[in-house]
Amino acid sequence: MAKRRQLRGFDLKHLEGVSELIGVDEVGRGALAGPVVAAAVVVTRDFLNSRWVDTNVRRINDSKQLTPAERESLWNSFEELANDGLIHANCGLADVSEIEIHNILGATKLAMRRALEGIHPPSAFVRTVEPDLFASAEEIASYQPQVSAKILIDGLPLKHFPYPHVAVVTGDARSLCIAMASIVAKVTRDRIMTAMDTEIPGYGFAQHKGYGTDEHRDAVLRLGPSRQHREMFLRKLMAGQTDPAQMDFLGDS
Repeated sequence: MAKRRQLRGFDLKHLEGVSELIGVDEVGRGALAGPVVAAAVVVTRDFLNSRWVDTNVRRINDSKQLTPAERESLWNSFEELANDGLIHANCGLADVSEIEIHNILGATKLAMRRALEGIHPPSAFVRTVEPDLFASAEEIASYQPQVSAKILIDGLPLKHFPYPHVAVVTGDARSLCIAMASIVAKVTRDRIMTAMDTEIPGYGFAQHKGYGTDEHRDAVLRLGPSRQHREMFLRKLMAGQTDPAQMDFLGDS
């Protein structure tokens, strides 16, 4: 319980001086198939001090540490919170073709940008014009960021990213809003992959969600890649390097 409460304390500290905190996380970077999905979740001081957080903070964790049933239950709770205006959440994704074009890091940044764009545009966070030396107070105010918010992104700092942000390594285990974003992204992507299993049967997408399990690798070697497989992630596999230690696709789940 104490560790879970630290998630809230971490976010309350980062809320000092701003009105909103936006946690961002992604899933699917290490998969063989399917999109990379990012989610952004907005929380406020009132929400973090709410009875709901008091009661439920112990349930929230990095999505990889939760069971599918636990994630689905929290998803339903998040929907209710969003409907009541207590949080705001949005997802963005980059598909397989975009992963091939931009590589997985570029596609991840694209998915995160799309998730954030559904909440605030980049221009809301940064001054687009440097105020003139003799600008009036009203003019100077118009150059300031339009929103009072801070963005926390799980992982290392992102270069050439349009949103100013604070990078938090292992953020989904340290920040409540990042952990919530990881759950939203995970449930969203799992549902996409389950639907893909019906559209493209034979690979077991509903079971492994596109990750490099033994069953998935065997299916690819037997059937060949589908249109939802990532070519660059499959090259070593199709070249016969089936030892997981030799492959680059292992990652988050």
